[in-house]
Amino acid sequence: MSSVSRREFFLKGGLAAAGSAGLVLRADALPTLPSGSLDHYPEFQKVLCGADPFDGPLPGETGLTLTAGVRPTEDNILGPYFREGAPFRAKVTPPLERGTVMLIRGRVWGFDTKKPLVGVVLDVWQANADGRYDNDDPKTPPAKGVYPNRARVLTDETGYYEFETVHPGPYKTGPDTWRPSHIHYMVRKAGYASLVTQLYFQGDRFNQADEFIKPSLVIALAKGKVNGQVIETGVFDVVLAPAAPKK
Repeated sequence: MSSVSRREFFLKGGLAAAGSAGLVLRADALPTLPSGSLDHYPEFQKVLCGADPFDGPLPGETGLTLTAGVRPTEDNILGPYFREGAPFRAKVTPPLERGTVMLIRGRVWGFDTKKPLVGVVLDVWQANADGRYDNDDPKTPPAKGVYPNRARVLTDETGYYEFETVHPGPYKTGPDTWRPSHIHYMVRKAGYASLVTQLYFQGDRFNQADEFIKPSLVIALAKGKVNGQVIETGVFDVVLAPAAPKK
């Protein structure tokens, strides 16, 4: 191999020689679906019939105009566990992460235009199901370039974003104090004030005693099933205020 370049190896059929003839398509594999046609395979029928637990309109989706009376999203504490540089990905947690799977979706809006904002960067980070962050123990810091339970996502041309994660666990902050389950957000878009906030969930037993929670940041979660697995879904829209004019 040392006397043959990689390009020459492939041009001369080296891939077949390396064992590609032994590759076999799985017996249960399906043909690739034609674009725009999902209705001829039964496994897609549930989605088409509206049984998908992720289905349904988002707030303000009709016409994509922000509902009248909505104010900019309230801020919240940054906390000590933020890390810059998380990868862009739609799945926040590592593969096979323990916990109840959760899908959070929403739109980011401009308070000045009442329209969705394209290309907004959302940093999201959280504790795992046991209430632990990857960097909460100085003795065992996370490896460089490894970002468990952290991600960045971008809004699309309709201001939409979504990510998959697991329900974060609460954790103790003192002998008799707990923080309820929450997900951290840092939302940034040129021309708008950067927002640091948190997302909370209705029904958490520690909500009432928490000193940082704000009612406007609490959402309801719906439950559904996908392939027999319980999935929680929630909608969290973010409204950004315009940046203050430079003096």
